[in-house]
Amino acid sequence: MPHECISVFDIFKIGVGPSSSHTLGPWRAAMRFLDELGDQLPEVTGLTVLLYGSLAKTGHGHGTDIAVLLGLSGDDPVTFDVSQITPKIDGIRRDRKLQLNGKYTITFDPVSDIAFLFEESLPFHPNALTFLVTLRNGDQLAATYYSIGGGFVVKEGEAGNPQNSVDLPFPIDTARQLLQWCIKTGFSISELVMENEQAWRSEAATREGVLKIWQVMQECIYRGCHTTGELPGGLKVGRRAAALNKKLLNGRTYTDYHSWITAIREGGQHFSYTLDWVSCFALAVNEENASFGRVVTAPTNGAAGVIPAVLQYYIAFCDGFDPERIIQFLLTASEIGSIFKKRATISAAMGGCQAEIGVSSAMAAAALTECMGGSQRQVLMAAEIAMEHHLGLTCDPIGGLVQIPCIERNTMGAIKAITACQLALQSNPELAKVSLDAVVKTMWETALDMNSKYKETSDGGLAVNIPLSLPEC
Repeated sequence: MPHECISVFDIFKIGVGPSSSHTLGPWRAAMRFLDELGDQLPEVTGLTVLLYGSLAKTGHGHGTDIAVLLGLSGDDPVTFDVSQITPKIDGIRRDRKLQLNGKYTITFDPVSDIAFLFEESLPFHPNALTFLVTLRNGDQLAATYYSIGGGFVVKEGEAGNPQNSVDLPFPIDTARQLLQWCIKTGFSISELVMENEQAWRSEAATREGVLKIWQVMQECIYRGCHTTGELPGGLKVGRRAAALNKKLLNGRTYTDYHSWITAIREGGQHFSYTLDWVSCFALAVNEENASFGRVVTAPTNGAAGVIPAVLQYYIAFCDGFDPERIIQFLLTASEIGSIFKKRATISAAMGGCQAEIGVSSAMAAAALTECMGGSQRQVLMAAEIAMEHHLGLTCDPIGGLVQIPCIERNTMGAIKAITACQLALQSNPELAKVSLDAVVKTMWETALDMNSKYKETSDGGLAVNIPLSLPEC
């Protein structure tokens, strides 16, 4: 069986909210489809997009149609100015014209040419979309892609991640293999990951890229803590992070991110104060995510607030503002995420919210434990504890939006990660009864047993029991 190679930059991707599987994935699929059309692109005269399963059922709330339009326009989710999303989409809808790759104009009406197939689902994965094109000579082409979570996209008939295949010095599929390599080499988990990353690029390039990931996370936290208003989507959910930020600072002043962190530290370290800040950091990220802001998949958009919140906690309250520690944190987190990706899933449409918040909490717990001086076994123990207490968590977004319960769930995931770290640091992992591999296996089995209405379809749970659960139309 070929080894699946997953880089830190596969787990952490810069993109646009609100969903990695329902927004970023379809966006990337559309861009990939344009690329694969190649020389035939100027010959396209007609285009239809079919959205299946979970993409259809929560597509309006997650902006799947918007993402597809931007991808087909050739816009890059990493660099596109998010302030231009609304005017660009409004223009396409008004003019009923679409510029493929920004060059070739075709007639396209999003209302009729993007089909939401609510009752149809393809067997490989619930998040499926098909592009149907008509060429000038009358030929018709079709291509189907699956958004399998975390912004990962595979084409129909394609296995794994072939574009990213390299020979890694330390191939890892399980936590047991990871620990064995650490014992054999004496490396910490982050050091082992850095060795593997050099199969793709230089160590200097990896360091620079990881710090760029943190910069985007940091800017997202700061922006979210200073933006007020109401979240889009019709649920009339107000932003809370900015008000909480102002209340917690109690008059302390600052002018930028670094002076802001200094002001936060001046408030002390008592439990309730620290707890409130962790919640504030997580709320800030996911309010940005829900507003089509720029975020980092960690490992998904729906769970994008957990890892930044825990890393920000480490920086603010554990004196961790050291670039080397930030790199160590994110490398360790990425390896735990890749194990869940390989052995289970990071897609809520496949595994419920345990696959998103649960995985992100396990990643954050492991990363914090290594940065706090934990052994490799304690790092894996922390990841196991965090996931063990997310098992069975459903994904039931009200109105198909990443607002309720998704935003608050990020605060819970972050706090559980810190608790898991503390437990692991105060425990002897040799005496642990449950291994990380066992909990990964259990998570996957739970995912397979879970009713589909709890897998990001808005067909069950809170999504049907709260009066606010009206689809966004």
